[in-house]
Amino acid sequence: MTSVQNIAWDDTVLPFQLDASDMRGRVARLDGALGGILKQHAYPPQVEALVAEMALLTALIGQTVKLRWKLSLQVQSKGAVRMIATDYYAPQTEGEPARIRAYASFDAAKLSDGPAFDQVGEGYFAILIDQGQGTQPYQGITPLAGGSLSACAESYFAQSEQLPTRFSLSFGKSSEPDVAEHWRAGGIMLQHMPKASPFAATGDGGGAVLTASDLVDGDTEENWNRVNALLETVDDLELIGPSVTPADLLVRLFHEEAPRVYDAQPVQFGCTCSEDRVRQSLSIYSAKDIEKMTTDDGRVTADCQFCSAHYDLDPKTVGFEAEQTPDA
Repeated sequence: MTSVQNIAWDDTVLPFQLDASDMRGRVARLDGALGGILKQHAYPPQVEALVAEMALLTALIGQTVKLRWKLSLQVQSKGAVRMIATDYYAPQTEGEPARIRAYASFDAAKLSDGPAFDQVGEGYFAILIDQGQGTQPYQGITPLAGGSLSACAESYFAQSEQLPTRFSLSFGKSSEPDVAEHWRAGGIMLQHMPKASPFAATGDGGGAVLTASDLVDGDTEENWNRVNALLETVDDLELIGPSVTPADLLVRLFHEEAPRVYDAQPVQFGCTCSEDRVRQSLSIYSAKDIEKMTTDDGRVTADCQFCSAHYDLDPKTVGFEAEQTPDA
């Protein structure tokens, strides 16, 4: 029996195109990458589910960004789960894995036994793209609505990018004999080919929130409805199970749409925190400010929210009025 921990297409994003219907998309499967994210924290099940969904969306959307770019997804909410943040770091060179990380902030006392999306309240879903030094970051937001984070992402693309977009996701804990229970996630993203370049917002963000159906008509609407009807036939086991490869799944779903696949992008859990970055973030503070941050033990400490790394620094070596170099 094939172990779900040793499937060749796990932790990959496979881009594809449907030539007959002018669609593009991605198939993603997360296992070890998702486990690397979640094992950093002891989240309650509802929060784990939201982080898993957000990480899967990040992998699917992130594959579109160029080398060395960074894509971030954020949820800001007045509900029990106050914030979810994810980052996707595109590879530095072709062939390298992309890196993904995520964390959530929540009020445990306010969590309910309802569906995961019920744990977020009024707020917004945001996508941010950082193209690197010397560029202006792009940001687009949409309200938290629709019953799932994937619905929020669909609304974002309709509202901010004018791109009809559909997600079909599956995620949850997997268990089998002799394998520890762990989270897995899989999904498909469908998108009509853009009439303009991606991430070039054309809407003004005002009025009612747009949906994909607002953006299609004529032949475009016929193609969109047909491909979505085919996508409706996918089941959870095909998205996350060990038997159907992403390429075989595309043939099963869309064989009449002339599917064409491209090279898969590997993804892995990865955090960019470091002692140097902590020191850089503290470099704007004076000695008096640093003194206020110093613990009773005479140290300045910092914890990474993404990977839980702990940094313990000598206060005399941080801030713009540092008395010593770090190695002194």
